[in-house]
Amino acid sequence: MPRSSPDRGAGLGAIRARRRRTTATRLGAVAGVVVVLFAVNVLLGTYTVTIPDFLRILGGADIPGASFIVLENKLPRAVIGLLIGVAFGMSGAVFQTMLRNPLASPDIIGISYGASASAVAAIVLFGAAGTAVSLSALIGAVVVAAAIYLISRRGGVAGYRLILVGIGFAAVMHALVSFLITRTDLRTASEAVLWLNGSLNSSNWDRATVLVAALVVLLPAAVILSRSLQGLELGDDAAAGLGVRVEASRLGLLFTGVALAAFATAAAGPVASIAFLSGPIARRLLDHRPSLGMAGLVGAVIVLGADFAAANVLPGTSLPVGVVTGALGAPFLLWLLATANRRGQGG
Repeated sequence: MPRSSPDRGAGLGAIRARRRRTTATRLGAVAGVVVVLFAVNVLLGTYTVTIPDFLRILGGADIPGASFIVLENKLPRAVIGLLIGVAFGMSGAVFQTMLRNPLASPDIIGISYGASASAVAAIVLFGAAGTAVSLSALIGAVVVAAAIYLISRRGGVAGYRLILVGIGFAAVMHALVSFLITRTDLRTASEAVLWLNGSLNSSNWDRATVLVAALVVLLPAAVILSRSLQGLELGDDAAAGLGVRVEASRLGLLFTGVALAAFATAAAGPVASIAFLSGPIARRLLDHRPSLGMAGLVGAVIVLGADFAAANVLPGTSLPVGVVTGALGAPFLLWLLATANRRGQGG
């Protein structure tokens, strides 16, 4: 005998409630990993700080040596690592979900390359450093993103068109960076290459403050726009049928995703693969359901874990965090392509 509508509704309600509990549990678990890695980065490493000493330092006590290392080195570095991980992770998830393509991350479709080209131009041509380089990177990312959008919007922005235009811009920006580096002196070229690798070595509270201020605005915007993101993932026609204003929503999401990636790049350089890795990993943790929050947490886990490894894997040497995350991106891309081919989705 077929089940009645109330019974079916109760069954669907129970499934949704169970799914919400599962999602909350997994989000909590990943958030716990973030907290642990944050503490590991602050307390352990080449200079170890005990928990009581750390609490005393936060309370205002002056412990010779330890206070400076914690407050001016370890803590701002961990804070910026956490924040750029969240920003890159959410930015990648926005693009990948909206364009329905796991390759559609800011570091592949040209946005990070735009920031890199602008920053390297500022370093090589004008001798910029510090805040000026960060500001140049921010401007470059926004300008290139606007150009990509304007060129690809003809007839409505289709996912494949925006990705192809972005890859074209990435190639041009990469060539520009290579040209600028080869035309400058060795010292300036080494500064540019160090920035291009993405590093937390020069983290400070000024950069952390700017990043916090940006995320206070951008994270709520991303959460609000994520409602339309779920509709856009179904395709433009289905989204329009659900009442989503497709072009306006896409433009808002593009701006938010670009701004997240741009501010993160301005703070630490183009840390490779975070935006690319976070979204697909977050989906797998949530049974292939998109979640900007989970993507942000996964990004934070990757950056904090990679930075601790980069700072401690070679005694006496602190590698740029982008070296470690870049090494993670290549095998993940190959695995992603292999699994897509097995499902009949490969090229």
